[in-house]
Amino acid sequence: MKKIALFASAAVLPFLVPSVAHAQESTSGAHPYIGAALAYHNLGVDEADVDTAGFDLDDSAITYGVYGGVDFDIGKSAVLGGEANFNLGSGPIDSEYGVAGRIGLKAGDNGSVIFARAGYQWINVNGAGLLGVDDNLIDDDDADLDDTIGDYLVGVGADIAVSKGMGLRVAVDTVSFDTLRPSVGLHLRF
Repeated sequence: MKKIALFASAAVLPFLVPSVAHAQESTSGAHPYIGAALAYHNLGVDEADVDTAGFDLDDSAITYGVYGGVDFDIGKSAVLGGEANFNLGSGPIDSEYGVAGRIGLKAGDNGSVIFARAGYQWINVNGAGLLGVDDNLIDDDDADLDDTIGDYLVGVGADIAVSKGMGLRVAVDTVSFDTLRPSVGLHLRF
């Protein structure tokens, strides 16, 4: 697992290092932010591919958590940056976390950004929640099973400035084009 985290960090690093150098050459633009998000995450599990032993499969969860990152100006109309997230969930998702690089276009002079991102996301699956049964019936934490899955993440969204230091985020992500996660968030910019 640590090797995957190191690999994902190394994969994002080449996007961040040139952006820092370029941002220093063009404009004074490091824009750190931190926020909270609420999402609906559909894992996209096909019941035909899984033996549910007669249980009804529930592969959708509400997740809530935090995100933070930094954008660097690339000229006057674009940004390049990196971001990390951590979320807790309900039903089939115990938690999820990840890292992503992002590129965006500034929408006006108020701090709004329309962005696309790519990275790696880990999802800790709750087997009991996936099958819709009590956690005491299936306790995947005590079964010594690796119930964390991970794959590449891609997404699009917009950070809409609501004031000088605050933004509203609307985004849609997918993990390996199997899942769908629309989300809304509120963040502070520094």
